[in-house]
Amino acid sequence: MLTDKTVLVTGGTGSLGKVLVRRLLSGEMGKPRKVIVFSRDEAKQHAMRLSYQRRKAATDEVIYSNLGRTLQFQIGDVCDIHSVSAALRNADVVFHAAALKQVPTCEYFPVEAVQTNILGAENLVRAIRVGKLAVETVVGVSTDKACKPVSVMGMTKALQERLLVCANLDSHGTRFVCVRYGNVLASRGSVIPLFHDQIRRGGPVTVTSPEMTRFLMSLDHAVDAIYAALRSARPGEIYVPVVPTARVLDVAKALVGDRPIQVQVVGIRPGEKIHELLIAEDEVRRSVRRDGYMVIRPLLPELLGGGGEEEPALDGEYSSADHLLTLAELRELLARNGLLVEDAPRFEHEAVG
Repeated sequence: MLTDKTVLVTGGTGSLGKVLVRRLLSGEMGKPRKVIVFSRDEAKQHAMRLSYQRRKAATDEVIYSNLGRTLQFQIGDVCDIHSVSAALRNADVVFHAAALKQVPTCEYFPVEAVQTNILGAENLVRAIRVGKLAVETVVGVSTDKACKPVSVMGMTKALQERLLVCANLDSHGTRFVCVRYGNVLASRGSVIPLFHDQIRRGGPVTVTSPEMTRFLMSLDHAVDAIYAALRSARPGEIYVPVVPTARVLDVAKALVGDRPIQVQVVGIRPGEKIHELLIAEDEVRRSVRRDGYMVIRPLLPELLGGGGEEEPALDGEYSSADHLLTLAELRELLARNGLLVEDAPRFEHEAVG
C-alpha cells in the first residue's frame, strides 16, 4: 500500500512517531520510496539518525547525505505554514502526530496548545489545498481527551479532529481521516515511566485519584490503528481501537508488586478527568464496527455515503470506567509488553501526561 510512496511523519521524533517510522521502514505496508521525519527538535532528530546508522557518536558529516537516504530528517514546525508546505512538497501520505500533548502543560500554556494542535493542523490542510498538492491521505492522530473535552489539550484536539474532517469538503482529492485512542503504555510522558522511576527510588508511588481509570494500549497497537485507518477509513471517519481499561491505582499496585513501597494519593492535576471516553453519547448513533475497530462516521451529511449495512458499534458511551482489568490481568498485560520494573529499560524521562 505504501510501496514507492513518500511518507511524511509530523512529530516523527516522539514516542509514537519513532515506532511508526520503524514499522514503516520494515516494509510491512510496502516499501516506501522515502520516509520523512518532520519535527522541530534537532537533538532528537540527531539521536534518531545515529540510532538508524548504528553509530554512538558522529561529527557533522552524518547529515550531508540526508537527502539521498530512504529515511530523511527535516527540521520544521507545524506552526509555520512555509515549513509545512516545504515538507509536504512531494508527500503522498501524511501521518500527523505532531502535538502539544501534556495535559497540565496545555492548561498553563493554552495559546501554545492552540498554535500547535489547531493551527498546526490548519496549516497542513491549507498547504495541501492552496498548493493543490497531490497528497493522497492524511491520517490525524487524536486522543480520548478530545471526547467531551474538559482540558485545553482535549479541546484543541477536538477542534483538530473537526478541522481534518471538514477538510474533505474541498480537498482536491486528498482523503483526511483520524484515529482516536487512549493512553499509550510507556510512551514518553506517560505515567508508567514515572512509576518505574519512583519504584527504583524506593517510593512513594504517586497516584492522583484512587478512582481514576484509563484506556491502555501499546505503541505497536497504536500504529496498528493508524494502519487500519489508512487501509479502510472513508473520508472524515475516525477509527477507534477496542482496548483494555484499568484503574491507575491498579497500574501502580501491579508495578509495585510485593515491594514495601507506599502508594500515595496526591490529588487530580489541572485538566484531568476521573474517567475518559473514546466514543461519546452523541457519537454512538454514528459509530459502526469494521475490521475489529469502532468507526465514528462523519457529522457532516455531505461526507456520509454508504455504510448503512455495518453493525452498530455500541449501545452507549465507550468509557474507561467499563470492563476494568483485574489486578492479575493488568500485571499479565504489563509483563507481556515488558513493562514490569525488573524487565523494563530506563525510559527517557519527561513530564507526565
